[in-house]
Amino acid sequence: MIKNVTVIGAGTMGNGIAQVFAQNKFQVNLVDISQDSLQRGMANIEKNLDRMIAKGTLQESDKNEALSHIETSTGLKTAVSHTDLVVEAASENLDIKLGIFKELDNICQESTILATNTSSISITQIAAATSRADKVIGMHFMNPVPIMKLVEVIRGYSTSDEVTSTVMELSRKLGKIPTEVNDFPGFVANRILMPMINEAIEALFHGVGGVSEIDTVMKLGMAHPMGPLQLADFIGLDVCLSILNVMHNGFKNPKYAPCPLLINMVAAGKLGVKSGEGFYDYSESRKAEKVSAQFSS
Repeated sequence: MIKNVTVIGAGTMGNGIAQVFAQNKFQVNLVDISQDSLQRGMANIEKNLDRMIAKGTLQESDKNEALSHIETSTGLKTAVSHTDLVVEAASENLDIKLGIFKELDNICQESTILATNTSSISITQIAAATSRADKVIGMHFMNPVPIMKLVEVIRGYSTSDEVTSTVMELSRKLGKIPTEVNDFPGFVANRILMPMINEAIEALFHGVGGVSEIDTVMKLGMAHPMGPLQLADFIGLDVCLSILNVMHNGFKNPKYAPCPLLINMVAAGKLGVKSGEGFYDYSESRKAEKVSAQFSS
């Protein structure tokens, strides 16, 4: 039975995952290598809870109780010594994840389930870094975690039926709707979503339409709540590029090759909301919508 959960990574996904577990009365240890990152993560959790209070969907007492269920730590060994489940939400980088899972395998109890929030990387490959491949699974939450209902549950080649069943039931206890998918690059969500985002960037790159025009067509014409370029900004253009590269390398199919504009924007540090600029401007100035002209000219 899962009671104690460790979440690795206090960024957007990690703090959202920690918040959801804490709101459902699980004891959570949020881990990051940086104390500053932990402070920002906790501040974001408090802000999210305050927003729920303002909307009337949460009481102040509920906020205080949720926060009481979260501890923070920069030390991994202590945090996972008695944990039932680890959810890794570090950078979408294979080498980083392999290093984390190798270390977790050495310091966690034999019964501990190791889950990754990866949005595209092979669960089987990550599990191979451990001696417990049967207990390694993908638990891909959607952003923003406290709001989005879906959790993609991805079985690796050796993931056991018991672990899969446990994670499916756990997701339901969090108020989520788990959907089991198989271990292929991008899984289901990003295998469909990222080519659409990439095609929107291609349309911008080739001058088919401007940023707002492309997003307006998809919002009004296809009933999408957010246009693909704005969505890319919220996901992070670096994350989009990483996922496309994983699929391009995994399938060897040119349809997954990232648009040159996306590559150039990431190289220039225009990562979307997290950097203040992407396809839209999230600062006082309004330079971001012009960035496409700079790189496509």
